[in-house]
Amino acid sequence: MSDRRLGVYPGTFDPITYGHLDIIQRARRLVDHLIIGVSVSAGKDTLLSLDERVAIVNEELAELDGDGDATTEVRPFDTLLVAFAASVGANIVIRGLRAVSDFEYEFQMTGMNARLDPNVETVFLMATEKHQFIASKLVKEIGRLGGDITSFVSPNVGRHLERRFARRAAGAAPGAQAARYIY
Repeated sequence: MSDRRLGVYPGTFDPITYGHLDIIQRARRLVDHLIIGVSVSAGKDTLLSLDERVAIVNEELAELDGDGDATTEVRPFDTLLVAFAASVGANIVIRGLRAVSDFEYEFQMTGMNARLDPNVETVFLMATEKHQFIASKLVKEIGRLGGDITSFVSPNVGRHLERRFARRAAGAAPGAQAARYIY
């Protein structure tokens, strides 16, 4: 077995936020190679397609690759997390926590994953104070309603969301107003 530490950071990343990027940067200090697993998440109503989410995460990671930490790659997946981890040779799963409510859910998932594959360890990283409240679901709602999302996502992600909301507004009922963004 290799001494190389290979980790997986899974999520839907719909959209990827500054909170996600914070966890990615910190996780890269713990592993030699980090795979960002973009989940299909059939149970969630995603705003962005899987291909869009993978492309956007790749765009965001392009800025990080030269900083001397672990290498990263982005891969979509539609299997159980432990199956995905095994398929890429990872034995570490990185999860970000924002609040106690996150911990309760993650605690249950970690127990189930440990039962499914005891060789996979879960490492929890607490969100930094300035990112603890950021949730993709809230970012989408604020953006959809025309609020300023610039402190939650990068300008690149903001532009992707703006285009998506504009397309949705164009297909909306007559008189529907498109969301406005401040960048």
